[in-house]
Amino acid sequence: MSDGDAPIPWVLHVDLDQFIAAVELLRRPELVGLPVVVGGRGDPTERAVVSTASYEARAFGVGSGMPLKIAARKIPDAVFLPVDAPAYTAASDEVMATLRAQPGAVVQVLGWDEAFVGVTTADPLAVARGIQAAVLERTRLHCSVGIGDTLIRAKNATDFGKPQGTFRLTAGNWREVMGDKPTAALWGVGAKISKRLAGLGIRTVDELADADTAALAAEFGPKMGPWYQQLGRGDGSAVVDDTPWVARGHSRETTFQTDLVAREDIVAAARTLIAQVLGDVAAEGRPVVGVGVKVRYAPFTTKNLVHKIATTSDARLVADEILALIAKLENRPVRLLGVRAEMAMPDDAREGHTPTRGGW
Repeated sequence: MSDGDAPIPWVLHVDLDQFIAAVELLRRPELVGLPVVVGGRGDPTERAVVSTASYEARAFGVGSGMPLKIAARKIPDAVFLPVDAPAYTAASDEVMATLRAQPGAVVQVLGWDEAFVGVTTADPLAVARGIQAAVLERTRLHCSVGIGDTLIRAKNATDFGKPQGTFRLTAGNWREVMGDKPTAALWGVGAKISKRLAGLGIRTVDELADADTAALAAEFGPKMGPWYQQLGRGDGSAVVDDTPWVARGHSRETTFQTDLVAREDIVAAARTLIAQVLGDVAAEGRPVVGVGVKVRYAPFTTKNLVHKIATTSDARLVADEILALIAKLENRPVRLLGVRAEMAMPDDAREGHTPTRGGW
């Protein structure tokens, strides 16, 4: 499949480079070239994690999810900025509008900073470069574009194009490019899954692609096992789905600057979070079918409690179910608390998960 052939379907994965940091640098051009870390309220003495870091900060080993205190130890003179979600949402909306304006494009939004774009063309590289130019002209933001013949290959291709570049992965070069990579390099395979695969003697993408399906099914289940092998081969769907995204649930969480010890303080904090989640759910107009609680005990042990409930739109009943889970928490100091409500899904929805206010 080379440029100049007849038009065929392609998947492009558009990923904005250091998106949150880039938005902040547009507002504060004097910070360009400096190590910038965005997270929490921008105070590295507080308990919060890095939302994103500029490339200059990443060079020091600072990355998303790292506690701000550790980031400050790595880069004492870094510039720390607070998270400004409305600004990032506004910038993202502009980017997605630009993508949808491309001729013949089908756009599937994956998050603030990334989307799949389905196009039919004889020259996907030219389309990718046109998208980069259009996004830069409208938003002043740079993006990288992965080109693939499946969603999986396009998504993985982007990593080789960063920053501000393009890369193509197809059935023809997948093994050559990805074969020797560790399984954790695959989209959808995190550290935990990679460790379990290693327990089966599977450490590289090639080994996963050639793995025994029965062994994978025995370890991960009859659905997930074959799916991981599919990831190893880069196979799968090439259909970009622009069906409106619908949240499966809403979550709220908070990290306390001082550990909560007294049970009444924990319950009070839970009630505040519950009120916020119920407000989010009410705006959706869909009933609740399950609840959850996330707790991080001091110093850093995280547990999740979940519970399916009878379908209900009664906010009081939902609150009671969440509080029943809170009552099951251990008598230990609480560093972080989160609550979640799962909602019934419309029959025609493409379901997803809402980014939480805090990262759950």
